[in-house]
Amino acid sequence: MNRLRWWLLRRRLGSVQLLVLDVDGVLTDGGLWFDAEGQLSKRFDVRDGLGIRLLLQAGLEIAFLSGGQGGATEVRARQLGISHCLVGIKDKPTALTSLQNQLGVREDQTAFVGDDLNDLAVRPVVGLLFAPADACRPVRRGADAVLRRRGGHGAVRELAERILQVRGRWKGLRRDGWKDRND
Repeated sequence: MNRLRWWLLRRRLGSVQLLVLDVDGVLTDGGLWFDAEGQLSKRFDVRDGLGIRLLLQAGLEIAFLSGGQGGATEVRARQLGISHCLVGIKDKPTALTSLQNQLGVREDQTAFVGDDLNDLAVRPVVGLLFAPADACRPVRRGADAVLRRRGGHGAVRELAERILQVRGRWKGLRRDGWKDRND
């Protein structure tokens, strides 16, 4: 994100209560690996995972919203303590609106990170739309900001740090480190 755009987004970023993440191309690099038995494997970035844990401890709701299925996403969500893992979703805006209603979160309190055309469809129901650096061109153009990092390579961590900076939590973490408090 360039400095001017970041500065303009600070207030809006500070009001985010729900961060919704697409999976393939955001939490992963978009590649799908299959073994000889047809079992699907995905690579997740560990630093993205810590960023998610830090946001959860800061009180944000985090959700995975994916059109894909296969089990790896659900396993990763459980590892991170994410209770809102929506997979196999064909209509992302409807699923997202339902989640917002369930949690009592407004559109302007919702941020979404997506990388492809099916993610662009959520634009009308979120306050902020972010794209990894390697998102498709229409998503990059429609996003409020394009992150410097690629999907599956730190894009989520980059955004997590920005949110924590706005909330005044990043300096302490940077200075003192982090301990998993299991809360």
